[in-house]
Amino acid sequence: MHYKTPLSVSSSRKIPLSLSLSAKTATTEPAMAFPYMEAVVGFMILMYIFETYLDWRQHAALKLPTLPKTLEGVISQEKFEKSRAYSIDKSHFHFLHEFVTILMDCAILVFGVLPWFWKRSGDFLVYVGLSAENEIVHTLAFLAGVMIWSQITDLPFSLYSTFVIEARHGFNKQTIWLFFRDMIKGIILSIIIGPPVVAAIIVIVQKGGPYLAIYLWGFMFVLSLVMMTIYPTLIAPLFNKFTPLPEGELRDKIENLASSLRFPLKKLFVVDGSTRSSHSNAYMYGFFKNKRIVLYDTLIHQCKNVEEVVAVIAHELGHWKLNHTMCSFIAVQILTFLQFGGYTLVRNSKDLFHSFGFDTQPVLIGLIIFQHTVTPLQHLVSFGLNLVSRSFEFQADAFAKKLGYGAPLRAGLVKLQEENLSAMNTDPWYSTYHYSHPPLVERLAAIDEPDKKED
Repeated sequence: MHYKTPLSVSSSRKIPLSLSLSAKTATTEPAMAFPYMEAVVGFMILMYIFETYLDWRQHAALKLPTLPKTLEGVISQEKFEKSRAYSIDKSHFHFLHEFVTILMDCAILVFGVLPWFWKRSGDFLVYVGLSAENEIVHTLAFLAGVMIWSQITDLPFSLYSTFVIEARHGFNKQTIWLFFRDMIKGIILSIIIGPPVVAAIIVIVQKGGPYLAIYLWGFMFVLSLVMMTIYPTLIAPLFNKFTPLPEGELRDKIENLASSLRFPLKKLFVVDGSTRSSHSNAYMYGFFKNKRIVLYDTLIHQCKNVEEVVAVIAHELGHWKLNHTMCSFIAVQILTFLQFGGYTLVRNSKDLFHSFGFDTQPVLIGLIIFQHTVTPLQHLVSFGLNLVSRSFEFQADAFAKKLGYGAPLRAGLVKLQEENLSAMNTDPWYSTYHYSHPPLVERLAAIDEPDKKED
């Protein structure tokens, strides 16, 4: 007896036409594309929930009525109360700002605002007699609209933060005229610098071929060097006044410290940060044998003891001596190259563009979409960089300590914490995830630890 396999069919039997058609449809119908946009929106919402949970933990820490034990007797009760009020005000504002931001970001993606805006910018070009087929011109029109939208939506929050919260707690020093003048200057700079950069990126992508990632990285590498060169000398002076640090004890001690470390200090400036805010800072910049140090006038005013200011500079020089600045720069370059490498793998994916509502594949839109899709990786990288940055801060503190500035550094950190009304109580989960600098309590404990071991 002959048995047929389940797949065998007698030649005398007929397959129904409907089954035949459905079988053909099943074999020819393309697989469902991956829902990139829905996945991005879902991750954005999950991250918002997670970060809001951390924000609530930090908010609860800020409301604690007592100082951490380490800071008892170090920070005055008056400063603690002011710091607590300032931090809680900023926390309330942060909750509102983040809620509005996630609503707008999700709406822009879900309702296809970006593709709609791309088409409308093309219609505008046609209306004014230009060609929407020119991708560079089309992209610049799109970015101009996005910039206007961003300025409009961000302005209320910026105004409230500056002229309500910062003013309420004594930090804001700028007038409304100075605020808008700075904003207009920023817009003008974007109009001057932006178009050549955008045009160059589009041309590189269009003509880059198999070495596209290398060309994009090379361009951004050169651009970063150029910006690092011209920003402090040409751009920053448009917003602040830089004057040489006057002759005196402070200047002598900083120059002697730099000389002892063989730091090639060429210029030492004071910047009028007090014209805009009472917050203080110090930084250094420059290449190779042409280094400069900038002190905020508020830093000099707050740290009346010269040794405290020098200790802060010793910390900053520690970053240079321990190659932290170079390591950070190299890390950024590696990450930039990897991002461009990832972009080259998906830039021709029609499914990716269609998922976000685009029926064309413009270069800049591809970069924007790619940034959205790699958001999970960016969060992990940001967390890792924060861990490294906090480690660098401890190392720079230890460097200043070895130079003999342990006590004045400790006093200077406390003074800056008080004067800037920084948060005294911090949630460990929140600070681990968000902070690039360790909380004051941890830094003081690390500075004091060697003394305890020596005892």
